Amino acid sequence: MNNNTECPQCVSPLAPSGGKMPAGQKGVDLRIVFMGTPEFAVGTLSALVEGGYNVVAVVTQPDKPVGRHGSVLQPSQVKQYALEHDIPVLQPVKMKDPEFVEQLRSYNADLQVVVAFRMLPEIVWDMPRFGTFNVHAALLPQYRGAAPINWAVINGETRTGVTTFFLDHDIDTGRIIKQKPFDVPDDANVEYVYDGLMKLGAELAIETVDAIIAGGGKVDSLPQEEMIPVGTELHHAPKIFKETCEIDWTKTVKQCHDFVRGLSPVPGAWTNANLPDGRDTVMKIYKAQKTDRKAETPGQVHAEKNHLYISASDFQLEILEVQIAGKKRMAAKDFVNGLIH
Repeated sequence: MNNNTECPQCVSPLAPSGGKMPAGQKGVDLRIVFMGTPEFAVGTLSALVEGGYNVVAVVTQPDKPVGRHGSVLQPSQVKQYALEHDIPVLQPVKMKDPEFVEQLRSYNADLQVVVAFRMLPEIVWDMPRFGTFNVHAALLPQYRGAAPINWAVINGETRTGVTTFFLDHDIDTGRIIKQKPFDVPDDANVEYVYDGLMKLGAELAIETVDAIIAGGGKVDSLPQEEMIPVGTELHHAPKIFKETCEIDWTKTVKQCHDFVRGLSPVPGAWTNANLPDGRDTVMKIYKAQKTDRKAETPGQVHAEKNHLYISASDFQLEILEVQIAGKKRMAAKDFVNGLIH
């Protein structure tokens, strides 16, 4: 895959050529505040820290209660990384809280870098003199929203990517600084794309910071409206809920296959299945493959030897990995053997 090709119209002429400038010359004076929460954000944070950039503070979500009674507080992965590297951590409940805003202001950031975090109020994103940019896991203006990786795979995209853009008042609508594409194989699931974009996003964030430094705080950017060809349909990426994950077997086998890939391994696509032995159960499907076996009734489950099939509208989808309610994830052939014997 060619993961390093930049979108020509989005690349700033201010970006340094011939590789990176030595970190000691570029990153020490620029004060960066990083904002993010999950593992995806750690990729960019670690690239900044290990690249010698001056990350003066990290902002992340408050610790989450976990365990049966919620008595244990689990810090975010970004917080864990920050503490391991002695970086101050801020965890506001509300981003407009005056005490948090003043605390954030005290770090006197030149630039804020945001990855997989919540929507920021203007008082926060407009604070640094060089602004705030976000790393988004899609080629904007496509797939604005909370779950761009999932929806790109669900929709069968063969190419997605990452974008850096300046924050503004709306969600994922700001001026685009840079982009890098990422090819999606036909059998790739969300985990594969997630891992690839995490690495690619970190690379693009570093290139964007370098461009801002090289331009003395100024960098070329394009309004998203100029990047939408006439007649182009924009796909959105809303948050995914449990009901979003139910498979619609009246769709084609390709659409059902893409749907499974786009939700695997988490949160997992599911279906209400009537098994060949007469039982009804909820079945999560983690891995499947298209076949040219003619479909029966959409949603009908068929077990044959060591194989498990479910009919879509045109052909049957072979199920390779499943999880039945109350059971562990297993290979479909093992599940079929249990049905037969």
